[in-house]
Order: sequence, then C-alpha cells, then structure tokens
Amino acid sequence: MSCRKVITATLVLIACATSPAIGRDSLGMFDRWGAFRDPQVPRCYAIAQPETVRGARQYRPFASIGYWPRRGVRGQFHLRLSRKRANDSAITLTIGARRFTLIGGGGDAWAKDKAMDASIIAAMRSAREMTVSAKGDNGRDIRDVYTLKGAATALDAAALGCAARR
Repeated sequence: MSCRKVITATLVLIACATSPAIGRDSLGMFDRWGAFRDPQVPRCYAIAQPETVRGARQYRPFASIGYWPRRGVRGQFHLRLSRKRANDSAITLTIGARRFTLIGGGGDAWAKDKAMDASIIAAMRSAREMTVSAKGDNGRDIRDVYTLKGAATALDAAALGCAARR
C-alpha cells in the first residue's frame, strides 16, 4: 500500500467518524472510500472525504451512503458540505453527465427521495468523480469534488455488512 493510500485511509477514518470509535467495525478501505458497521445502532455506511475543496472549510466534509436495517433504510445518500450554504442556494450534485438537485439545510444535503438515492448510487457506480456545488452563506461558491474509485466496493461492503441484520 502506498504512503498516500495509508495517509488517505487514516484521514478518512479520523475525519469521517460519525460515532465513537468503540463499537464501530471497519468493513474495509477501498481506495478513498471506507465501509463501516456500527452494530449497536445497527447501521452500516460507506464514506469518503472530498479529493478537493474550494475555499476555507467550516465543517469536515464527507459523502456517505447509509443502511439502517431496523428502520428499513437502504442506500440513503448524505453529504456534509465543506461550508454552510446560503438558504436560497440550490445544492447540485454532478456525477458524470447526471445532475441531481439535493435538499438540505446548513451544511448537510440529502437526496429528495428513495428513487433519487437509487439513481445517485447507480451513477456513482459508473463515474470517476462527483462534484457537489452550492453558494455559501458568505456568497462564495462551494465546490467539493470526490473521486469515486473504490466507491462501488465500499457501497457493496456496507450493504452486505447490514444485510443479515434486517
């Protein structure tokens, strides 16, 4: 494993942690994407940090796809933007030639519904990168770019990690 991949894996684990480290199982690191299971909730998720961020960060940005078997939630897309967006700003996710208008508030964004979640995941499986853009509350552009290498494998690991817990 190259030095860059080790550093990336370490940063993803540290910066993208969404729960205490105790009780969370790593399902694997797949290039820039990690997959985790939190059996106490239970939930599983694939997660990554952006490759590039335009401007200063207010938050630790990440993209994740979550599975909550007890709630019947499968493949829910969620983004934490690098900065708070302006209230009247659209949040646009671009994956290859596809564009999605997300919903959200503050620094968070989601797909509008389950059908959009599924479309986003399908697009992620066949593209090289995805970009989220919006206008920040300071008037400056938000543009966070994610590489999708390893995303499909991390998505599959997260889905399988919670498949037996339905």
